Amino acid sequence: MQSKLLTPEIKAFLISIGSVSIDPSLIPWSRGSTAGPGAGTSSVFFRSGKKRVRLSINKASPLSILKVEGEGGVGVFYQGKEIVRGKLEPAPAHCPDQAFITLCERCVFDCKYCPVPKLQGHVKSDEEVLNIIDEVLRAGNLKAISLTSGVETSVEGEVERVIKLLPALKKYNVPIGVSVYPTEGCSRKFYEAGASEVKYNVETMDREIFKNVCGDLSLDYILDRLREAVDVFGKNRVFSNFIIGLGESDDSVRDGIETLAQIGVIPVLRPVNPHPLRAGDCFTERPSPERLLKLAKLEAEILKKYRLDPGLAKTMCLKCTGCDLVPFIDF
Repeated sequence: MQSKLLTPEIKAFLISIGSVSIDPSLIPWSRGSTAGPGAGTSSVFFRSGKKRVRLSINKASPLSILKVEGEGGVGVFYQGKEIVRGKLEPAPAHCPDQAFITLCERCVFDCKYCPVPKLQGHVKSDEEVLNIIDEVLRAGNLKAISLTSGVETSVEGEVERVIKLLPALKKYNVPIGVSVYPTEGCSRKFYEAGASEVKYNVETMDREIFKNVCGDLSLDYILDRLREAVDVFGKNRVFSNFIIGLGESDDSVRDGIETLAQIGVIPVLRPVNPHPLRAGDCFTERPSPERLLKLAKLEAEILKKYRLDPGLAKTMCLKCTGCDLVPFIDF
């Protein structure tokens, strides 16, 4: 079969399923996800041309990755038909080309779609963090460092830990991204300590849904911290995960994107990842390929209006692009 590249339509289809079955012998070494709604899962990164997609590993998935002719070549198959061809990328620390590290795999908050509060995972020491970065450096894949975290005991404690850790990361001479639940004034402290970009997640811009699924948090508070961040880091350096599939309407997504873009924030439209530990806790539905394409194109129009470009990102999710359909990069 002639090689097929990863078009926006094919990537949207793959993301809408979100998983793949694969022979373990084909999988490059990687660390499983320990962050957010994807916590507790193992995944692979598939690259075709200049585009990539991340798929969690699931034996029951309708998608499969199989070896095909050519060195390092694999294909993604659906119902026995090859739909795209490419290669698998190593992800030594969560994603290719970055040391993307979850400092704390626990959280005192209880967002209803997120398994982290149920998993109550590991809290890494600073020594462990530096060892992971050194592993990625030795593998020749270190182009950025990205730090994210749950909340072990307090928001203030997580912020202070990052501020104290950042100076030790300057020696690697790569951009540093930080994604935590923010405190007032933390963006200036992150910037002065060496961070290049920040991501504070709104989760959803539908206020009713936010109240129901993230009731311990405040959307207005997060928006205020995002405004502060843009004042410090500038446009194209501040991002926010915006989950799709919690029951929000397309109109509310459009309004939410507009609100964020107006203040200089680039939204990351992240398909919800339903987790068995949160089954029944809230509505979750993986978005269809058609909806993913529609919303990504809508976002592209709004970002263009406000002169925002995800392609300028140096760290974190927008640099990786594996989990999302990203304007100006995927289409």
